[in-house]
Amino acid sequence: MTAALRTNDHVILVDEKDNELGILPKMEAHEKGLLHRAFSVFILNDKNELLLQKRASHKYHSPGLWSNTCCSHPQKGESNTEAGERRLEEELGFSTSLQSLFSFIYKSEFDNGLTEHELDHVLIGKYNNAPELNPEEVEDWKWINLQELQLDMSLHPENYTIWFKIVFPKYMEHIQKYA
Repeated sequence: MTAALRTNDHVILVDEKDNELGILPKMEAHEKGLLHRAFSVFILNDKNELLLQKRASHKYHSPGLWSNTCCSHPQKGESNTEAGERRLEEELGFSTSLQSLFSFIYKSEFDNGLTEHELDHVLIGKYNNAPELNPEEVEDWKWINLQELQLDMSLHPENYTIWFKIVFPKYMEHIQKYA
């Protein structure tokens, strides 16, 4: 894939059945709240702990909040799993194979005027080592037991990204299919 097609400043607009409608600059899609393709990666270790990342404090939305392992947008000509594997390497410095678990649509507005309106493809994979953080993307990480995470999210929801609070309960419903 050429670098011109892999710029991270564009998203793929889709309809509710994930049919491509076109490409738009990422910020414009978020300003207008247009439905676009996205992915959320969940990496588990052999202890069935989830790898969480804390978003870098300078991110344009949701800075300094805990979230799933990584998430982003696939680029034109890139499958969801290819995109997830690419972002794992870019954000956390490791690679592992991913498989698709499920997808869903959500819409959420941020305090800064942007709107996430995504058809989110949830991907899952295994990894057991410490990541090598890209400080432009991630400021911290941790492995956490799923039950401890559920409890902490109920006690301190303000510490987590909006989309993670939406996707995590859906993930817990589907995880039995993978385990």
